[in-house]
Amino acid sequence: FPSHDRKIEGAYYIKTGKSISLSEQQLVDCDNLQNGGKDHGCNGGLMDNAFKWVGKNGGLCTETDYPYVSGTTMTSGSCKKTCSLVSGTKVTGFVDVPPSSDDAMMSAVSKQPVSVAIEADQKSFQMYKSGVMRGVCGSNLDHGVLLVGYGCEGEIKWYKLKNSWGSGWGEEGYIRIGRGAEYGSEGECGVLLEGSYPVL
Repeated sequence: FPSHDRKIEGAYYIKTGKSISLSEQQLVDCDNLQNGGKDHGCNGGLMDNAFKWVGKNGGLCTETDYPYVSGTTMTSGSCKKTCSLVSGTKVTGFVDVPPSSDDAMMSAVSKQPVSVAIEADQKSFQMYKSGVMRGVCGSNLDHGVLLVGYGCEGEIKWYKLKNSWGSGWGEEGYIRIGRGAEYGSEGECGVLLEGSYPVL
C-alpha cells in the first residue's frame, strides 16, 4: 500500500507543485470489503483497487492526521472517519502501463512515478545493499513499490525503485534493478508486468 500512497503524492506534486505526505494507514485500515474496497489491509492488495477506493472516498488524509502504525503493530486497525481529506487528492482515473515493454514503462515513468508489482521474497532482493541488482528474483508478484526512474551505470541499464522498508534498506530506501531485453518480457523481478499510475 505505501507504493500506492506515494504514487498519489507524486501525481499531486505534479498537479499542484506542492509536496505532501499522505496517509498509507488510511489505505491499510479502510480499503477493504467492510468499507467499500476490495483489498486486504496488511494482507495485501492491488494498486488499481487502491486507486478506485481513493476515488470513491474523495481523496486521502495527511500522514500527520492519520499516522502509519501498522509497521509497528503488524496489523490493520479500524477505519477512522475523523480525518480531513486533502483537496485535490481524489483519484479520477488511472492508467495501466502496457505490460512486457521497457519502452512503455520508460515512457510512463518519464511523465510521473509508476506503481509496480514485483517479486520481493528472494534473498537477492531482501539483502540488497547498493549498486545494480542483477540477481535472480523471480516474477511471482508479491510486493508493491514505486518506479521512479531509469538510467545506466556504464553498460548496465537499470530501473530505480522506491521501496517501503525504510531508509536503512538498500540505497537509502531505493533499489536499482536490471533493465533490458536480457530480463525477458517480464523484466527483472517482474517489474514490467503490472504498472499503473493514477490521474487526479
